[in-house]
Amino acid sequence: MPDNGDKPLDGCEVLLALTGGIACYKAADLASRLVQAGCGTTVAMTDAAGRFIRPLTFQALTRRRVYTGLWTPDEDVQTGHIALSERADVMVIAPATANILAKIACGIADDLVSTLALASCGACQLLVAPAMNTRMWNAPPTQVNLATLRERGVHVVGPAEGNLACGTVGPGRMSEPADIVQTITDLLKRNPSSA
Repeated sequence: MPDNGDKPLDGCEVLLALTGGIACYKAADLASRLVQAGCGTTVAMTDAAGRFIRPLTFQALTRRRVYTGLWTPDEDVQTGHIALSERADVMVIAPATANILAKIACGIADDLVSTLALASCGACQLLVAPAMNTRMWNAPPTQVNLATLRERGVHVVGPAEGNLACGTVGPGRMSEPADIVQTITDLLKRNPSSA
């Protein structure tokens, strides 16, 4: 990947997927930073993510259509949901809940984001930015799912430690958008064939 100074992701395509969590507000900043870095950014959201932040926010930030479900009546055959992962250099799930980590680890594809994650296998790199309550993060099933994902080549950024929305303090905060952009940049530099 060429070094383009203030636009380090110029010419790259990121598929940014959101799952339901309070950290969805950080995903708006992440989308903005990706666009500012020169990255083509397409957003996909679960229904639960749409309860925290509206698709219109991401449409305005990316100047692209936002995908919110598997069954969109006006879906063009050439731009179907599977094609989204084929166009991307990296699929980023931020925030990535315990639920989506479990679905990906088990190969479950029952909504748009989990289907895209499964379709991304072999098509593009997958990066997850976990965000959840500390007890959920530390739960043995979550840690087993993460180990499985890492073994399969899924990249993980975070989570950070700090104050959580539930009032507890500990690991579970989604990494800051600037850190996620840096991780994407480093990932594409290490794997230039993806970009």
